[in-house]
Amino acid sequence: MLTEHEQQEIEEAVRHNAQARGALPEALKIVQRRRGWISDEEVADLAAFFGMTAEEIDRIATFYTAIYRRPVGRHVILLCDSVSCWIMGVNPLVDHLKERLGIGYGETTKDGRFTLLPAACLGACDRAPVMMVDEDLHVELTPRKIDEVLGSYL
Repeated sequence: MLTEHEQQEIEEAVRHNAQARGALPEALKIVQRRRGWISDEEVADLAAFFGMTAEEIDRIATFYTAIYRRPVGRHVILLCDSVSCWIMGVNPLVDHLKERLGIGYGETTKDGRFTLLPAACLGACDRAPVMMVDEDLHVELTPRKIDEVLGSYL
């Protein structure tokens, strides 16, 4: 069940959109910010709130890379796997991250600290390869820079 505070924030987001459904991505982020991910229960709650079906909400939620439909670690690492990052050498960095964390894409470290996910594009092609950790964009990655970034989240 959506909390009163979540409902108020979502209603505020709805007021800033020409159509109520336009606030749905923001509503998903509001719920996720408080709960860490979007469960089936929250999908049903949002469906009721917006007068939509759970399937419609789920299609929208799964469209966005940064909306998580299952539990994730305290920090989510989105590693760009676009053509630009690929050309600039992201593949060895993928291997480095997987080895350093001991996980693959879609997995969470045993301590629950990090989840590693691919991202189609993070919009910083001119500074590739790039990754985001939570809301922080990290550019021009090297194995050493990745290690420094991860160290700042420990």
